[in-house]
Amino acid sequence: MSDVILQTRGLTKHYGGVHALEGADFTLMKGEHVAIMGDNGAGKSTFVRQITGVEQPTRGEIHFDGARVAFKGPLDAREAGIEAVFQTLALADHLDVPDNLFLGRERTKWNWLGPFRRLDYRAMHADTIAALEKTGVKIPSIRNTIQNMSGGQRQCVAIARTATFHSKLTIMDEPTAALGVQETAQVENIIRTLKSQGEPLILISHNMRQVMDLCDRIVVFRRGRICANLRAADVTGEEVVAYITGALTQPKYAVDGVL
Repeated sequence: MSDVILQTRGLTKHYGGVHALEGADFTLMKGEHVAIMGDNGAGKSTFVRQITGVEQPTRGEIHFDGARVAFKGPLDAREAGIEAVFQTLALADHLDVPDNLFLGRERTKWNWLGPFRRLDYRAMHADTIAALEKTGVKIPSIRNTIQNMSGGQRQCVAIARTATFHSKLTIMDEPTAALGVQETAQVENIIRTLKSQGEPLILISHNMRQVMDLCDRIVVFRRGRICANLRAADVTGEEVVAYITGALTQPKYAVDGVL
């Protein structure tokens, strides 16, 4: 069985005359944590939007868990096993924690009654508690609505949602950008927990210390292209920054010239 969980070949996205992503060849192994870095507009988020079905690529291939895929939307990607935490969080402010964790995937009971089934609030409540314990997320009351929570609590709820369902791949887009020191440490502990459980992760981050501490590899995007694929243990932050800014332009690859 292949150890590759995600692979893209020539992944490209054009918005009219704007080439936001061009020829991205990328490979992620099972259990591997990879950081995607680059300046604003480098193509990082565009790349993630293609592999999560938020947008459709102009051309190129996406292979996930051994099969070629063409997700028509985020729900297709989620059903395939890709859980994503975007900067926008995609939480429903007027709902509480269990309702947000199970939004679109509600637990039901009395399924033998056909369409006349009821939501199983007790099961969703118990599973929410289990997910929060698994990730170490502390919420004063899971009955609080999202609109009454701090930014850090909202971020942790979004991350806990990924832990509720046994995903094959977790993607986090700047998960700690708006968090304080204590809340950042909590999110980083969640990432370490995913690593210890062998769950692969793609982390988009501008935080060099975080990337060096948490990730196996660093893939650098510049002007819509992948310009470097680096083992985190083999490079310095200064070298990564040099690729991000264009001071280093010679492509550098981590493993046998394969991204």
